[in-house]
Amino acid sequence: VDFQIKTGIYLLQDGNEEPFNIRLHLAKDILTIQEQDVICVSGEPFYSSERTVTIRRQTIGGFGLSIKGGAEHKIPVVISKISKEQKAELSGLLFIGDGILQVRLSTVILRCQSLSVIILQDTLSCSSWPTSAGLRWEKRWVDLRLIPLLHARLSQYIPGSDICRQNAFQVIAVDGVCSGVIQCPIGEECMDWLQAIASNISALTKHNVKKINRNFPVNQQIIYMGWVDEREQDLVQDRMYTPKFLALRGSSLFKFSAPPVTTWDWTRAEQSFTVYEIMCKILKDGDLLDKRRQCFSLQTDTGEDMVFSVELESELLLWEKAFQMATFFEVERIQVSAGLLSCGLICVPAAVLWRYKFSQLKGSSDDGKSKIKFLFQNQDTKLIEAKELEFSNLFAVLHCIHAFFAAKVACLDPVFVGSQNTAASTAVPTLSSVSTGPQASKLKYSS
Repeated sequence: VDFQIKTGIYLLQDGNEEPFNIRLHLAKDILTIQEQDVICVSGEPFYSSERTVTIRRQTIGGFGLSIKGGAEHKIPVVISKISKEQKAELSGLLFIGDGILQVRLSTVILRCQSLSVIILQDTLSCSSWPTSAGLRWEKRWVDLRLIPLLHARLSQYIPGSDICRQNAFQVIAVDGVCSGVIQCPIGEECMDWLQAIASNISALTKHNVKKINRNFPVNQQIIYMGWVDEREQDLVQDRMYTPKFLALRGSSLFKFSAPPVTTWDWTRAEQSFTVYEIMCKILKDGDLLDKRRQCFSLQTDTGEDMVFSVELESELLLWEKAFQMATFFEVERIQVSAGLLSCGLICVPAAVLWRYKFSQLKGSSDDGKSKIKFLFQNQDTKLIEAKELEFSNLFAVLHCIHAFFAAKVACLDPVFVGSQNTAASTAVPTLSSVSTGPQASKLKYSS
């Protein structure tokens, strides 16, 4: 698998802190975020409780830093801003977030991370920095945060909303560790990073699925796993979207709040559905419900509509292909297990009442409750014949018919059939390996 490797320097917005420079490094399975810090690169320093940095005050601009906080706000006084090309920045030894400990006469004492800094009114001197001979201090990039990419998720949106950040994104690890908001200078660069990170996450997921599938029978193989955002039904709440983890395995679609790790986790899904009893629709511009662009809907066997959003168009295409393939495999498995060579719709309550080919179906309608009417063309007389059926689970039947119809079309598509060769290399079952276990179905199809 080809993994993306990238490095760049950007701004990081971490909580309510002022943005600061970070270095971003993307590797095969981890995203490393680094910040600049002053470290001893030679000798063995002895750290005391303070360090003092000597800086000569400028005639104009002072030390080139701003502070905020104080007793009236019940928070420490800290450096909130360091001006570009001013004394504080040029020293390389002061950072946003350094806290002022106390003021005595003309001296201000600050805490620099685990150390302290003494700032004099006219100079900023450092009494507690190690001054032993042979010591050398340098400003270097050090690790701030490590984000494992397996089952990590990307987000360009403000959490829970449909508001997309401008040229910015964040990465959230499976354990909840967040990168913070990474700000890129231009949109193209932001998109390059999103696609590169998404590519590595996808490659890691495929590799993980291949290992997991060794524990499942052929007819229960995983075809898809990935994060989506589900649109809330009750929009009175502040949160419009909630992260969910979808998985297509065998004949079922599973919805989780977190990725399944153990076999037991698969039994604890929030919801599960039979793939040929649900309908998937990719939402086009006229169908979108808000500002999110990459969306699809699922209509369940009860008629409930669920709307999901993904970050990138490539992720939407991956989902669409996986759902089509899962449906095709399950329809094929049903017709193989039934041992039929039929090519259409069959009504079999106890014995065959009627039989038509798919090519004879010219139209259909339903009352939205329980009845469905099919219009078939008689092959001999060319007349239209109506057949009405009543079901207790109308939506499941409609979706099942749609699934069988879609599978019929897929059989005639050389691109789809050819893609099954690729599926074999990712541990997805092919037609030649579909289970032949028994399963009943009133609507049956074969090619």
